Amino acid sequence: MSRAAKIALTAWIAVLVAFGGWVVYDFSRSDGGTPAIGGPFTLTDHNGKKVTDADFKGKPTLIYFGFTYCPDVCPTSLLLMQTAIEQLGKDADKQVNMVLITIDPERDTPAMLKDYVGNFGPTIVGLTGSPDEIAAAAKAYRVYYRKVEGKDGAPYLMDHSSIFYLLDKRGRFVKHFTHQSKAEDIAAAIKPLL
Repeated sequence: MSRAAKIALTAWIAVLVAFGGWVVYDFSRSDGGTPAIGGPFTLTDHNGKKVTDADFKGKPTLIYFGFTYCPDVCPTSLLLMQTAIEQLGKDADKQVNMVLITIDPERDTPAMLKDYVGNFGPTIVGLTGSPDEIAAAAKAYRVYYRKVEGKDGAPYLMDHSSIFYLLDKRGRFVKHFTHQSKAEDIAAAIKPLL
Protein backbone atom coordinates (compact mmCIF):
# COMPACT_ATOMS: atom_id res chain seq x y z
CA MET A 1 0.00 0.00 0.00
CA SER A 2 1.39 3.38 -0.97
CA ARG A 3 2.11 6.08 1.58
CA ALA A 4 -0.71 8.26 0.16
CA ALA A 5 -3.19 5.37 0.46
CA LYS A 6 -2.13 4.78 4.09
CA ILE A 7 -2.61 8.45 4.92
CA ALA A 8 -6.03 8.48 3.23
CA LEU A 9 -7.04 5.29 5.07
CA THR A 10 -5.85 6.72 8.39
CA ALA A 11 -7.78 9.94 7.76
CA TRP A 12 -10.92 7.97 6.85
CA ILE A 13 -10.65 5.88 10.04
CA ALA A 14 -10.21 9.09 12.08
CA VAL A 15 -13.37 10.53 10.49
CA LEU A 16 -15.33 7.35 11.28
CA VAL A 17 -14.08 7.33 14.89
CA ALA A 18 -14.98 11.00 15.29
CA PHE A 19 -18.46 10.39 13.83
CA GLY A 20 -18.96 7.39 16.14
CA GLY A 21 -17.94 9.52 19.10
CA TRP A 22 -20.40 12.22 18.08
CA VAL A 23 -23.23 9.65 17.81
CA VAL A 24 -22.42 8.27 21.27
CA TYR A 25 -22.27 11.80 22.68
CA ASP A 26 -25.54 12.76 21.02
CA PHE A 27 -27.37 9.75 22.43
CA SER A 28 -25.79 9.89 25.88
CA ARG A 29 -25.32 12.34 28.68
CA SER A 30 -22.22 12.53 30.79
CA ASP A 31 -24.10 11.01 33.78
CA GLY A 32 -23.16 7.39 33.16
CA GLY A 33 -24.59 6.95 29.69
CA THR A 34 -28.24 7.69 30.40
CA PRO A 35 -29.99 8.20 27.06
CA ALA A 36 -30.58 11.85 26.22
CA ILE A 37 -34.37 11.60 26.27
CA GLY A 38 -36.56 14.44 27.42
CA GLY A 39 -35.95 18.09 27.92
CA PRO A 40 -37.59 21.44 28.34
CA PHE A 41 -40.99 22.15 26.86
CA THR A 42 -43.71 24.78 27.10
CA LEU A 43 -47.23 23.56 26.34
CA THR A 44 -50.84 24.26 27.30
CA ASP A 45 -52.68 21.98 29.71
CA HIS A 46 -56.27 20.78 29.37
CA ASN A 47 -57.44 23.75 31.46
CA GLY A 48 -55.86 26.26 29.07
CA LYS A 49 -52.90 27.08 31.36
CA LYS A 50 -49.34 27.36 30.02
CA VAL A 51 -47.06 24.81 31.68
CA THR A 52 -43.44 23.78 31.33
CA ASP A 53 -41.51 20.62 32.12
CA ALA A 54 -40.51 22.27 35.43
CA ASP A 55 -44.15 22.12 36.59
CA PHE A 56 -43.88 18.32 36.75
CA LYS A 57 -40.69 18.13 38.80
CA GLY A 58 -40.96 16.92 42.39
CA LYS A 59 -42.83 13.71 41.48
CA PRO A 60 -42.05 10.78 39.21
CA THR A 61 -43.69 11.35 35.83
CA LEU A 62 -45.11 9.07 33.17
CA ILE A 63 -45.40 10.76 29.77
CA TYR A 64 -47.22 9.34 26.77
CA PHE A 65 -47.49 10.92 23.32
CA GLY A 66 -50.81 10.16 21.62
CA PHE A 67 -54.05 11.76 20.42
CA THR A 68 -57.72 11.75 21.31
CA TYR A 69 -58.96 10.40 17.97
CA CYS A 70 -56.72 7.32 18.33
CA PRO A 71 -58.94 4.27 17.90
CA ASP A 72 -56.99 1.70 19.89
CA VAL A 73 -53.37 2.05 21.06
CA CYS A 74 -53.72 5.39 22.89
CA PRO A 75 -56.71 4.49 25.07
CA THR A 76 -55.15 1.09 25.79
CA SER A 77 -51.88 2.77 26.78
CA LEU A 78 -53.53 5.36 29.02
CA LEU A 79 -55.59 2.66 30.72
CA LEU A 80 -52.38 0.70 31.28
CA MET A 81 -50.78 3.80 32.79
CA GLN A 82 -53.72 4.29 35.16
CA THR A 83 -53.77 0.58 36.11
CA ALA A 84 -50.05 0.68 36.95
CA ILE A 85 -50.56 3.68 39.22
CA GLU A 86 -53.52 2.01 40.97
CA GLN A 87 -51.26 -0.94 41.79
CA LEU A 88 -49.10 1.40 43.85
CA GLY A 89 -51.89 1.85 46.39
CA LYS A 90 -54.34 4.44 47.60
CA ASP A 91 -53.57 8.04 46.59
CA ALA A 92 -50.68 6.94 44.36
CA ASP A 93 -52.22 8.99 41.56
CA LYS A 94 -51.43 12.08 43.64
CA GLN A 95 -47.77 11.01 43.97
CA VAL A 96 -47.10 10.44 40.26
CA ASN A 97 -47.61 12.81 37.33
CA MET A 98 -49.46 11.18 34.46
CA VAL A 99 -49.19 13.19 31.25
CA LEU A 100 -50.60 12.81 27.75
CA ILE A 101 -48.92 15.05 25.18
CA THR A 102 -50.94 15.20 21.98
CA ILE A 103 -49.30 14.71 18.62
CA ASP A 104 -52.46 16.08 16.96
CA PRO A 105 -52.67 19.75 18.06
CA GLU A 106 -54.91 20.54 15.09
CA ARG A 107 -57.84 18.70 16.71
CA ASP A 108 -56.74 18.28 20.33
CA THR A 109 -57.72 21.55 21.91
CA PRO A 110 -57.58 21.96 25.69
CA ALA A 111 -61.35 21.32 25.90
CA MET A 112 -61.06 18.14 23.81
CA LEU A 113 -58.18 16.90 25.97
CA LYS A 114 -60.07 17.70 29.17
CA ASP A 115 -62.97 15.47 28.16
CA TYR A 116 -60.64 12.73 26.97
CA VAL A 117 -58.18 12.49 29.89
CA GLY A 118 -61.07 12.50 32.37
CA ASN A 119 -61.80 8.95 31.19
CA PHE A 120 -58.48 7.77 32.62
CA GLY A 121 -58.56 9.18 36.12
CA PRO A 122 -58.87 12.53 37.84
CA THR A 123 -55.18 13.43 37.92
CA ILE A 124 -53.96 12.76 34.38
CA VAL A 125 -52.93 15.93 32.53
CA GLY A 126 -53.46 16.49 28.82
CA LEU A 127 -51.06 18.83 27.05
CA THR A 128 -51.33 20.51 23.66
CA GLY A 129 -49.70 23.44 21.94
CA SER A 130 -48.81 24.88 18.58
CA PRO A 131 -47.48 22.47 15.96
CA ASP A 132 -43.98 23.84 16.60
CA GLU A 133 -44.28 23.36 20.38
CA ILE A 134 -45.49 19.79 19.91
CA ALA A 135 -42.72 19.08 17.39
CA ALA A 136 -40.10 20.37 19.85
CA ALA A 137 -41.43 18.20 22.70
CA ALA A 138 -41.64 15.16 20.42
CA LYS A 139 -38.08 15.73 19.22
CA ALA A 140 -36.81 15.96 22.81
CA TYR A 141 -38.40 12.58 23.57
CA ARG A 142 -37.45 11.10 20.18
CA VAL A 143 -41.09 10.48 19.31
CA TYR A 144 -42.04 9.62 15.76
CA TYR A 145 -45.40 10.85 14.42
CA ARG A 146 -46.98 11.79 11.13
CA LYS A 147 -50.41 12.55 9.74
CA VAL A 148 -52.04 9.79 7.68
CA GLU A 149 -54.91 10.87 5.46
CA GLY A 150 -58.12 8.86 5.84
CA LYS A 151 -59.51 6.80 3.00
CA ASP A 152 -62.86 7.40 1.30
CA GLY A 153 -63.58 10.57 3.25
CA ALA A 154 -62.66 9.13 6.67
CA PRO A 155 -60.92 11.53 9.08
CA TYR A 156 -57.14 11.48 9.18
CA LEU A 157 -55.25 9.48 11.80
CA MET A 158 -51.81 9.93 13.29
CA ASP A 159 -49.14 7.29 12.93
CA HIS A 160 -46.88 7.45 15.98
CA SER A 161 -44.54 5.59 18.28
CA SER A 162 -46.29 4.16 21.34
CA ILE A 163 -43.93 4.55 24.29
CA PHE A 164 -44.32 5.63 27.94
CA TYR A 165 -41.44 7.62 29.36
CA LEU A 166 -40.75 7.32 33.08
CA LEU A 167 -38.93 10.30 34.58
CA ASP A 168 -37.65 10.68 38.12
CA LYS A 169 -38.55 13.55 40.45
CA ARG A 170 -35.90 15.74 38.84
CA GLY A 171 -37.30 15.17 35.36
CA ARG A 172 -34.55 12.80 34.24
CA PHE A 173 -35.33 9.83 32.01
CA VAL A 174 -35.35 6.51 33.88
CA LYS A 175 -36.98 3.93 31.65
CA HIS A 176 -39.46 3.45 28.84
CA PHE A 177 -42.36 1.06 28.33
CA THR A 178 -44.59 0.13 25.42
CA HIS A 179 -48.35 -0.40 25.34
CA GLN A 180 -47.56 -4.13 25.56
CA SER A 181 -45.80 -3.78 28.94
CA LYS A 182 -47.38 -5.18 32.07
CA ALA A 183 -48.90 -2.83 34.62
CA GLU A 184 -47.01 -4.57 37.44
CA ASP A 185 -43.68 -3.93 35.70
CA ILE A 186 -44.47 -0.24 35.30
CA ALA A 187 -45.56 -0.03 38.96
CA ALA A 188 -42.38 -1.81 40.06
CA ALA A 189 -40.23 0.72 38.19
CA ILE A 190 -42.10 3.68 39.70
CA LYS A 191 -42.15 2.45 43.32
CA PRO A 192 -38.49 3.17 44.17
CA LEU A 193 -38.89 6.69 42.77
CA LEU A 194 -41.69 7.68 45.16
